[in-house]
Amino acid sequence: MKNTRAGNPGRTDALTLAEPQCHIHGMSTIRTVCVYCGSGPGADPHFRDAARSFGKILATNRVGLVYGGGSLGLMGALATSVLEHGGRVTGIIPDFLTGREQVLGRAQEVIVTRDMHERKRLMFERADAFVALPGGIGTLEELVEQLTWSQLGRHRKPVAIANIKRFWDPLLALLDHMKALAFIRPDLAAEFLVVDNVADILPRLAAAARPVPEGEIKRAVETTVERM
Repeated sequence: MKNTRAGNPGRTDALTLAEPQCHIHGMSTIRTVCVYCGSGPGADPHFRDAARSFGKILATNRVGLVYGGGSLGLMGALATSVLEHGGRVTGIIPDFLTGREQVLGRAQEVIVTRDMHERKRLMFERADAFVALPGGIGTLEELVEQLTWSQLGRHRKPVAIANIKRFWDPLLALLDHMKALAFIRPDLAAEFLVVDNVADILPRLAAAARPVPEGEIKRAVETTVERM
């Protein structure tokens, strides 16, 4: 395990604030996936089975996992499955949660951040795509944040909602309701994939990923630097 505390000026293993869009430039495959999911197992064993299955799929396809760093619930099942099948795991966790969510020390890399904001920024920077498995309020908040950033043109990384056992149906209905009432307008639609079977997630993500033109990268980086 490589344990790194974020914010260290000497670190070289994380992308900088100005680099997130560059991370997917020219890609034809997905190299790393950030997965949001519950720190609890949920009431339905299918959720845990799906997390473990997706972990195996990531490892088998040599796609690295970026996740919240815990060893409990769906997070733990997912990351442990990746490791058991020879894959690579990067856990990113804020200092105040290392005990509560029992940080997974077996991961090849664990980054301990100062707060949730830094955690989410690093998870974004390290990922080529995002997947939301079933989870609670934290999972919902992280998913919606990526949809918001996509809607506002802050990134073009694919986002997949893994609708295991129709878990996300209420959210999808709410999004349709927002569209029907013109709060999500056609010119500001949030792009995302809905996938019912974990076996279909990586192919759908790879198909959705597309190179970013040089001009768009330059504009995005300049805008990000201006906000720093």
